[in-house]
Amino acid sequence: MRQLAVVMCVALAACSAPAPATPVGDRLTILYDAFGRPGPLRMDWGYAALVEIGGRRILFDTGNNSEIFEHNVRALGVDLTRLDFAVISHRHGDHTDGLRHLLAMNPSVTIYAPRDLYFGGPTPGALYRRGSDELPAEMKYFGGRPPDAVPHGTPWAGARFVQLEKTTEVAPGVFLIPAVSQSPGTMEMAELSLSVRTPRGQVIVCGCSHPGIEKILDAAVAIDPQIRLVAGGLHLAPAPDEAIGRIATALRETYKVGRMAPGHCTGEPAFAAIRRVFADRCAFAGLGTTVRLDDP
Repeated sequence: MRQLAVVMCVALAACSAPAPATPVGDRLTILYDAFGRPGPLRMDWGYAALVEIGGRRILFDTGNNSEIFEHNVRALGVDLTRLDFAVISHRHGDHTDGLRHLLAMNPSVTIYAPRDLYFGGPTPGALYRRGSDELPAEMKYFGGRPPDAVPHGTPWAGARFVQLEKTTEVAPGVFLIPAVSQSPGTMEMAELSLSVRTPRGQVIVCGCSHPGIEKILDAAVAIDPQIRLVAGGLHLAPAPDEAIGRIATALRETYKVGRMAPGHCTGEPAFAAIRRVFADRCAFAGLGTTVRLDDP
């Protein structure tokens, strides 16, 4: 009888034990964008994505409105306290405003950003150290005794920004690629793109591609010539149809991109062109979508 009771207890324990967690696999979850299927999430212009790959959790950008970012993150069950680090692609508000919520939840998180005074740092001394003997003291910066460096203000004082100006491997197989825009309206603005190396090539995530997606990929192929996936904003919304068609074809033929997951500022004409060129290798990446990164 005692042996039977022991067997029954073991059986009951086995039945009540929680099932082992099913690995979610490598994936990209769109937290913020202006298109997607109907649901509880709130659409808005901007971009944010959670990249879960190789056991790492990386937040890429934070959207245009901190309250909407918070709503979407909570609705999707994303825990912002469990991040390896965050990346801000560039200084525009539709990628940075959600930093207010991120820092409220995780004030010590490391945030990689491009080299830009918007994210803090010293003002270049050349702006104020070249003086003039013709002026009275009250017209001289700092009374004629300027410091070696002046900290530049930022909306996120205390945030742990790490600013990059060259391609950097920030974790094994995880690279951040800076590029500088030469386009009117964003001239000289720096932007970071994320690259994660996998056995089948790089996964590239872009914020807006202001420097041009081809310029970004030219830098990426120096890391690994095989590009498995390109996701995010390609900034083709204002481009003429001829340029859109040429770039869509170049992504497939020149850069040999395996899959596309365009979003944000790519633009509807470019969405259509990329779908035509890539067919079933163009993944839908609207708000709330999870794009599997371990698919062929």
